[in-house]
Amino acid sequence: MDGLIERAEKIWLEIVTTLISEDFYLQVAVVAVAILIGWMFGAFILQRIRLFREEPGPGPLEDLRWTIHRASALVQPLTAAIGLEIAAAFSAQEIGAVWLVKSAQIVAFIFLAYCLAKHLLQTPTIIALLKWVGLPVAILYGLGLLTDVTQYLDSISFNVGNIKLSVYTILRTFVFGVILFWLGRLSNITGKRVIRTQQALDPGAREVMAKLFEIGVFVIIFLLLLNVMGIDLTALAVFGGALGVGLGFGLQQIASNFISGIIILLDRSLTIGDYIQLEDGRAGTLRELSMRSATLETYDGKDIMVPNEKFITTSFTNWTHNNKMQRYPINFQVSYKTDLEPMFETIREIVSRHPKVISGDDVPIEFRPDAEIAGFGESGINILVEFWMEGVDDGENRVGADLMMMIWTALQQQGIEIPFPQRVVTVNDGTTLP
Repeated sequence: MDGLIERAEKIWLEIVTTLISEDFYLQVAVVAVAILIGWMFGAFILQRIRLFREEPGPGPLEDLRWTIHRASALVQPLTAAIGLEIAAAFSAQEIGAVWLVKSAQIVAFIFLAYCLAKHLLQTPTIIALLKWVGLPVAILYGLGLLTDVTQYLDSISFNVGNIKLSVYTILRTFVFGVILFWLGRLSNITGKRVIRTQQALDPGAREVMAKLFEIGVFVIIFLLLLNVMGIDLTALAVFGGALGVGLGFGLQQIASNFISGIIILLDRSLTIGDYIQLEDGRAGTLRELSMRSATLETYDGKDIMVPNEKFITTSFTNWTHNNKMQRYPINFQVSYKTDLEPMFETIREIVSRHPKVISGDDVPIEFRPDAEIAGFGESGINILVEFWMEGVDDGENRVGADLMMMIWTALQQQGIEIPFPQRVVTVNDGTTLP
């Protein structure tokens, strides 16, 4: 019991001696000045940068601007921590004691981690990683023990083939892997959202560029992770070259479709919403353009999957790419005894009434509805009716069927006969049968 009392008295004496020493008060002054200067410098930055001062409004890169605005809560804690780092070097050189400054550093790093988790991070995994890894690392760094701990963990190693792995390498790979994939996911989501809001690009180009951006982000993350693991990228490049040659022969068709998709993106010969007719007669509206194929949706609810290579190596008809105005014909016959002039006027008037047919006095004459003689047939006169409309004459725009019904009704009302083939049969005895 007397020994414990004596030891406690000794510890108390050391504390009192430390508290009344000159070094203690000098460190207190250094810590106060460092925090004050760091905090004032952070306030200066917040006042200078408008995005930190004011909440961002709607517009381009809105998510990114909101992230930067929320990061304003980290500016002053960060500048204070940097100020304490400078103060630690100054105190070690000029005063010869640094333990109080290091303690203040630990508190500053903990406060910075708290602000980061509260204002910027929303992923539970990253918050847990910050709590169980970031804070202990900050404490070890403040105590000056981080280098010793990492060297000890690096000394605990084992070999897997020709690769040497240590506990420190595994922990470092895990921590940086989680952080890199989290950053990659955020970058991917933000980047694709930014690309898809670029109205200067057509929808197909936006989708292809978003997919290329996603592939690029994860390739960069994979290479960075390999570098963190300590794997030589030179050897990987040699292996990748050999693997690429093998895949080039095995996946030649896929590579061809991929390159064709890039070409389509660059020359902009296809856009989402175009009505495409293939060489074999199949047709549909372009609904999706991926890196491998295009999807044409027909008006009867079917999807046609067309490899991108087909649009490069074969011909096709794009009905609506540059001009959605299309001209359509209607053909029928009338008898030779029909008075054509009034019939033509009636047909032109009927066709012009349809709301989806382009007509009117302000429309150029070549785009107005027209009716004319197309030829003389065996049973009657061939009549051609032409009209222009916006879009494709199918689906919700079944204008041709409406016009044929309207023309048929008008011809019936005017008593105009639509002829049909007739044959006269002669019997050998000279009798004629109708």
